[in-house]
Formats: sequence, C-alpha cells, structure tokens
Amino acid sequence: MDYLKDFLVRFSGLKIDLHHFDFVIDEKFFEAIEYSDLEKGSVNVSVDLIKQERMMIFEFNLKGYVEVSCDRCLEPFEQLVEGNERLIVKFGDRFEEQSDEVIVISENDYEFNVSPYIYEYIKLNLPMQCIHPDDEDGNSTCNEDMLDRLSYDNYKEPEADPRWDILKKLK
Repeated sequence: MDYLKDFLVRFSGLKIDLHHFDFVIDEKFFEAIEYSDLEKGSVNVSVDLIKQERMMIFEFNLKGYVEVSCDRCLEPFEQLVEGNERLIVKFGDRFEEQSDEVIVISENDYEFNVSPYIYEYIKLNLPMQCIHPDDEDGNSTCNEDMLDRLSYDNYKEPEADPRWDILKKLK
C-alpha cells in the first residue's frame, strides 16, 4: 500500500472556494520519500487550498519537529520546524516549473500530490546550521565528550616517517 496516496489532493470535484486539509508527518512519511535524509519527526501540516477558475493556491502551515544530527557534536536532537509557504498551481498544456512558487500542471490532471512540496518545505524551514539549543543558563547542551574528541587541542601532529627525511635530503 502506497503511504503517499494519502497526500493526493483531488481537486476535480471541488467547488471554486476555500478548502482545508490536515496532514500529520511522521516516520512513515520520511520512509516513503525515497531521497529523504530525515527519519523521525512529527510535523502537523495544514493546507488551505484556494481553488479558482484557472489556478489553485496552496498555503501550507507547518508546525512540529524533526530529528536531525547536531552539526557541532553529531548527536541527534529534535529541531523545531515552523513556517508558512505558498504554492501557486496554474493549468496549462504540460507540467512546468515557472519559479520556486509557481508551477503549471496539465489541464487533464484531476489530483495533485502535495507530499514532495511538504518535504521540501520542511527542509527549507530547517536552519542552515542545526546545533543543540542552549539550556536556560546559556550553556551548550552538546555532547561534551564528542566536543573534546573533536577539539583542536587534542590534535597531534603525526610523526614524520624517517624514510621521507632521507628523501628530503636529496633535494
């Protein structure tokens, strides 16, 4: 059974008006997206569809969290995800992306798959650098042991191989 079929919005029978859809994004969603680098999370997505004669406007509202790896200590943590995005879908001869916010689909289409856009909007609403948040006192909550291992102070210059020293004398 295809889990992503629940993310197909059938618009052909809808009246020209405002329509509302709710989706819950969880581990099953991330498993179903074949190129996903996210595995866990819980994001509530509400979608308002404004259907018009020659186009549709999808307004996505995301709120929840996803589990990501900390860019500083590599430990997983829950990163908050929150944002609003808009997608304008026009009808035309064939599929075409006109911009990041505007696409064209065939006039013969009767449903629209919002799952790739939801995944993209979750990724876009993550910060560029995911780092554990500080605690109430302003102290880092990163894994101290890992930070010590990665510290430059613990870096030791590798000992030179004596064979190279002999070759350097040939210069």
